[in-house]
Amino acid sequence: MKHFFWLFASFITSAFLLLSQTASAVTLDDLQQRFSHQPVLRAQFEQQRTISGMSQPLKSNGNVLIAKAHGLIWNQTKPFPLILMMNETRMEQRMAGQPPQVITADNNPQMFRFNSILTALFHADRKALEQNFNLQFSYLGKGNWQLILQPTTTPLDKLFRQITLNGSEFLNEIQINDMQDDSTHIRFFDQTTTPTALTPDEKHHFSS
Repeated sequence: MKHFFWLFASFITSAFLLLSQTASAVTLDDLQQRFSHQPVLRAQFEQQRTISGMSQPLKSNGNVLIAKAHGLIWNQTKPFPLILMMNETRMEQRMAGQPPQVITADNNPQMFRFNSILTALFHADRKALEQNFNLQFSYLGKGNWQLILQPTTTPLDKLFRQITLNGSEFLNEIQINDMQDDSTHIRFFDQTTTPTALTPDEKHHFSS
């Protein structure tokens, strides 16, 4: 269960990748409006988790695909392969040699509520965001911006203390601080919105 909570953090990150695809945006509304015109986003990521009691941070990297019509693929390649897929009907984690872990509204209603929130994120639904977070958006000048989210609903407020996003043309980094004083930092790079059509492999991830 806790692992899926962290997956949720990753999905939040990915959703805001789409939310922030513009260099000239100076308000959150501007970012959301432009998001609706971007059908696909691909990016590389590096993630570092710092956990209380552990001398070394946990590092991972890979790539993320967000396709507005299909959902999201979070493809971790190191330190071990792991694929997370999310769409409007299910959340699914796949690891080699193990059966997929699937969450739906029927088998885990509470967890699937995350999916509904994330769907709202995919559609840049500001109203839904404000129903679950206090939002503090700041334009920092020269195309740079910062968005701070503080959860206001359960279970988000039991998991996350604050989520901070920084970007310019694209979302560049995320800092997630949880209620156990652990933290996650994610850096994004090589973001692209083309090609807009999915490759056969990408389609396979959504269909399998």
